[in-house]
Amino acid sequence: MDYYQTLGLSKSASADEIKKAYRKLAMKYHPDRNKGDKKAEEKFKEVNEAYETLKDPQKKAAYDRYGHDAYKNAASGGGFNPGAGGGFSGFSNGFGFDFGGDASGFSDIFEDFFGGAMGGGARTGRAEMRGNDLRYDATITLEEAFHGKDIELHMRTNVMCEDCKGTGSEGGVKPKTCPSCKGTGRMRFAQGFFSVEKTCTSCNGTGHIIENSCKKCRGAGRVSKTRDIKVSIPAGIENGARIRLSGEGEAGIRGGRAGDLYIFVAVKSHKLFSREKSSIHCEVPVSIVTAALGGEIEVPTIDGKKAVVKVPAGTQSGQILKLRGKGMTVVRSSIRGDMFVHVNVETPVNLTDHQKELLREFDKDHKAHPKSEGFFAKVKEFWQEL
Repeated sequence: MDYYQTLGLSKSASADEIKKAYRKLAMKYHPDRNKGDKKAEEKFKEVNEAYETLKDPQKKAAYDRYGHDAYKNAASGGGFNPGAGGGFSGFSNGFGFDFGGDASGFSDIFEDFFGGAMGGGARTGRAEMRGNDLRYDATITLEEAFHGKDIELHMRTNVMCEDCKGTGSEGGVKPKTCPSCKGTGRMRFAQGFFSVEKTCTSCNGTGHIIENSCKKCRGAGRVSKTRDIKVSIPAGIENGARIRLSGEGEAGIRGGRAGDLYIFVAVKSHKLFSREKSSIHCEVPVSIVTAALGGEIEVPTIDGKKAVVKVPAGTQSGQILKLRGKGMTVVRSSIRGDMFVHVNVETPVNLTDHQKELLREFDKDHKAHPKSEGFFAKVKEFWQEL
């Protein structure tokens, strides 16, 4: 699809109009607002692809002239690299290859390669001003996962400098546009028929020049500080789940957008219960008498209470009894899963001579052993087939 049509613009659209159209559509189709909507997800990708080209004056000019043949991006699909102190750093560098058959098309290959390798991220321009994403590993118990839990984090990270309001300039004075790169943060050089793009050395890729740096942050617009962040872990959360807090990560450079904070939740194993999504499983020993004659037993539940389970007469070891609505909380719901009691029939030990004699008498009189009869019938058929 035409990039201008994707953003709902004409070819005469200005840089501000392109940015406004992108922000509006990105908010509308963002995955966080359209969970499970595949069409919205695809639309979000299309909008980002169009903006990545049209926001760059040089790419836009190439696209206006050659269309999609000008740039064929192989997006790397941003990921996370664990940084110091448990932080994550987002990245989205990729190389675009276009074997167009002429010198300008061939030079695009080297422009992308040297721009990314030599310029330390020229493809993304001033996107590096965004703060890093941060990671925190939270370990909770199964009971806390059932009820939910509020935790308070104490994290040392970069926050916006209050003295300069994140501008990096003394007194909060707005920095000037870099005269060398005209605010793009990049410089292009011709080497034969190759075109090489590098980070601007005058402004270090920021696009701005600070004449009087803030004394507190030394022109960075941010300082290191310990932050207290409250996080609510929802009831029913599963082991390995990830919570994203937008804008709670590291502050960007000189007013750049803050990164995100990701909470990775690990749920400890329990001494009584095991979990399978919203279901709780518990293995319970049952006496041979109760299993044979039937009866009732009390079992613990994950909410800290007790439940009475009816054991049918003739219950076998390994049989599963179901308690409806006694399992885990379902996230963002009042519904609870079920609990499954796995019966383990106990064989008595340390019998007296009298007890042993009673069992021998019982075995002589009682011949109803359904599992034994079925098993040995199969064994007999097996031997006959040999």
